[in-house]
Amino acid sequence: MSANPITLVIFGASGDLTARKLIPSLYNLDRKGRLPDELRIVGVSRTAFTDEAFREKLAPATKEFVKGEWSAESWTSFADRVHYIAGDAGAAGGLDALKADLDKAEGGTPGRRLYYLSVSPELYGPIATRLNESGMASPPSEEAWRRLVIEKPFGKDRATAKALNKTILQHFREEQVYRIDHYLGKETVQNILVFRFANTLFEPLWNNNFIDHVQITVSESVKVGSRGDYYDHSGVFRDMFQNHLLQLLTFVAMESPARFSAETLRNEKLKVFDAMPVYSAGEAAEHLVVGQYAGYRGEKGVAPDSRTPTFAAVEFSIDNWRWRGVPFFLRSGKAMKDRLSEVVIQFRCPPHLMFPLPPGQMLTCNRLSICVQPDESIHLDFQTKVPDRETMRLASSDMEFHYKTSYPDAPIPESYERLLQDAIAGDASLFMGSAEIERAWEIMDPLIAAAERSQPEEYAVGSDGAAGADAYLARSGRSWLSLCQHG
Repeated sequence: MSANPITLVIFGASGDLTARKLIPSLYNLDRKGRLPDELRIVGVSRTAFTDEAFREKLAPATKEFVKGEWSAESWTSFADRVHYIAGDAGAAGGLDALKADLDKAEGGTPGRRLYYLSVSPELYGPIATRLNESGMASPPSEEAWRRLVIEKPFGKDRATAKALNKTILQHFREEQVYRIDHYLGKETVQNILVFRFANTLFEPLWNNNFIDHVQITVSESVKVGSRGDYYDHSGVFRDMFQNHLLQLLTFVAMESPARFSAETLRNEKLKVFDAMPVYSAGEAAEHLVVGQYAGYRGEKGVAPDSRTPTFAAVEFSIDNWRWRGVPFFLRSGKAMKDRLSEVVIQFRCPPHLMFPLPPGQMLTCNRLSICVQPDESIHLDFQTKVPDRETMRLASSDMEFHYKTSYPDAPIPESYERLLQDAIAGDASLFMGSAEIERAWEIMDPLIAAAERSQPEEYAVGSDGAAGADAYLARSGRSWLSLCQHG
């Protein structure tokens, strides 16, 4: 690798994301020998810290949240990379101290810079503007790249996302912008693509001839906690559906790209979004169920008369050759019974069953479950004969793959590890493009509007969410499914 200096600048460095996710992930990458030797990490925020005070603040948080081994020696070695500059990045002249530090550290050698915006969304545009105004956005040479990593939420609807894209792209080129969704950094999400496209067993069946429907569930057992003020202006659709769940849907539904690259992956995901009808106001209301957990309106920062949904279930369709007529049922919520992320593929039953079933026994058709978390695994449910019975009797059996048992010496890393490593390497495959973001909002906007007109159904903390979601599936003779071990 080139010896040109590399600096990872974290804006909002005194915040929770830096302490809980970014620094622990970078520490783990350093411990594994995966960070370039020349990489410096510079934290920027308005809080006054010296380098040493900043390192002392981060050390206990890193020890607590790191996924992997910890030692004082490895931390000391890593901490030498970590520096701090105080400044208001969104204000005029707020980047002067940072610019001086970078110029001094690079010593006249064209440096490579990765700017990470771990800040409030309203600061994305101003910081991009200030970076350009100070001459820090455009690379001075081919070796001295500049990249901008932007956290979610990227807008709150299609109009604001489009405006933000316009602002960002006035100062950075599209190939410089890395819009992050940490779900795409999860090993088990990426394994959906490997499972589909590196094996010949299932792909011939991955279509409407053999699949009855698809379910995607992302449930959280926690309440909103200290995020009440943010969440009450966001709700489950903006917080989970527009990004995490729709991204999972594209990985399940997309066609095989010609190669694993940012451009080809984004193109195939965008084709899925383009094939998804945008509901009218009336259609949106008919295809969703919204709920709110009991006690939500008493949470700190939540309006006492709030109608913000903390749970939702939505039916989508994909109008293309592969998926025409196959419903995709998505649900997500807070304060539910389990912490769980799962994709269930429900296959159709055989067109004719030669085996007589005992009275009351129903055939369980084949199911495939991809468990994203916390039980990182794959389950295949199929029929077997129960031995030594007077009459033929069928029973469901489960064939399982578990990451922990198959790879006991390779614990699953924090998703930010993969995404930070890719951003440093310039691989945008697992980051979202501007067109993808805007189309996802276009799909979600009518549903959000319909939810805002609805009175959410109250559901008990620790339950499976709003009962209306069960009734919605029951109307078509279906029910919510799970093969994962819950956590």
